[in-house]
Amino acid sequence: MLSLAWNGHRVRAIYKPRDGEAPLWDFPDGTLYRREMAAYLLSEALGWQIVPPTVIRNGPLGVGAVQWFVNVPQRYDYRSLVSAHENGFKKIATFDCLANNADRKVGHCLVDDGHVWGIDHGLTFHSEPKLRTVIWDFAGQPIPNALVDDLKALRNRFNTTDPLVRSLIRLLDRDEVQALYSRLSGLVQNAKFPIWSGSHRAVPWPPF
Repeated sequence: MLSLAWNGHRVRAIYKPRDGEAPLWDFPDGTLYRREMAAYLLSEALGWQIVPPTVIRNGPLGVGAVQWFVNVPQRYDYRSLVSAHENGFKKIATFDCLANNADRKVGHCLVDDGHVWGIDHGLTFHSEPKLRTVIWDFAGQPIPNALVDDLKALRNRFNTTDPLVRSLIRLLDRDEVQALYSRLSGLVQNAKFPIWSGSHRAVPWPPF
């Protein structure tokens, strides 16, 4: 746990150093902290504020992602959370489809003063389909129009001169950025949440 300067205040922050990342067979070594940063930039570009403020810094164990710690000591029942904050969870579900999140667990959704945050985005932006999530509640339903409008606005600015795209190219492989654009275009065109196949592979384990 470190501290992070945010809006003129010092706040507690989670520090995820590159050298502390466990090797994975399907994600390149030493890239998860950059994916955390890319997820934050994407969330901010959409104006959704899903990912807590995140920066890349050198810490005690080397370079890594430093993210504002959302202090939510209470534990909630997942169904109750979705029922009480449906719009927030639809936003996260849409974001996960776009970012190709391979690890959306219940514990990665935090509600603070009515706002739904999403954390732990190290397993995102793979160029191959990897969506694994517990949020299948809206499968097959239309994505809310307001969210589709935000996706359209992002697609319209998706070129190599845009600061967001230039940042993503520095953080991710080019084929991953291209795959992101393809998913973005698909979501705009289809405007529906994906349908769960029923396969256990589409849900992370453990789900919590």
